[in-house]
Amino acid sequence: MTDQTGRKAALIIGAGDATGAAIARRFARGGYAACVTRRSADKLAGLVEAIRAEGSEAHGFAADARKEEDVVALVERIEREVGPIEVMVFNIGANVPSSILEETARKYFKIWEMACFSAFLTGREVAKRMVERERGTIIFTGATASLRGSANFVAFSGAKHALRALAQSMARELQPKNIHVAHVVIDGAIDTDFIRETFPERYALKDQDGILNPDHIAENYWHLHSQPRDAWTHELDLRPWSERW
Repeated sequence: MTDQTGRKAALIIGAGDATGAAIARRFARGGYAACVTRRSADKLAGLVEAIRAEGSEAHGFAADARKEEDVVALVERIEREVGPIEVMVFNIGANVPSSILEETARKYFKIWEMACFSAFLTGREVAKRMVERERGTIIFTGATASLRGSANFVAFSGAKHALRALAQSMARELQPKNIHVAHVVIDGAIDTDFIRETFPERYALKDQDGILNPDHIAENYWHLHSQPRDAWTHELDLRPWSERW
């Protein structure tokens, strides 16, 4: 299931400080070379060092997933220098609220680029390699906005709806080729600095298991990848026990 050197890579697009980092650490513990990306490589140094300190392999790459040339070069470099990409997790958020009365065309387009177009680019490039090898897992991180549009989130909801459609289309095309494509709906607040600083009343629910733990999210991603192909999950939704839905 790997190349001649025995190495296999897990590519995490959007390895932020919470969920993306937790996913990278989980796949590294599972024996994968964690290849993590953000637009700024400096922001990846701590994560890469932490994974290596645990005795696992990690590599940080600066790449703008909205740019086709960056994505093509990134995938080619990992396949050449690290190993075959067995897993790709797309984890870019772009959750920026705005009233429809104040939303600008520029910001709307940028959010779509970040949350959907970049997923198409990365999904396409890794799928090309996976189809040749007849194996692989592609996981897209969705949100509540993937299922329903909320007031003041017109751009984010549109992008996340489109991401869900992309995942469904890819799954129907690639699953018969032994490529597992999954979409994860994260329905609830996550334990992040943003939630702690912006929504302190919500963050206060952490001690009651009222917000999502990034490590527990990561464990579900690992489970998706590990599923036997006679029982693949395409869409998984995760939310705290107390979250309304």
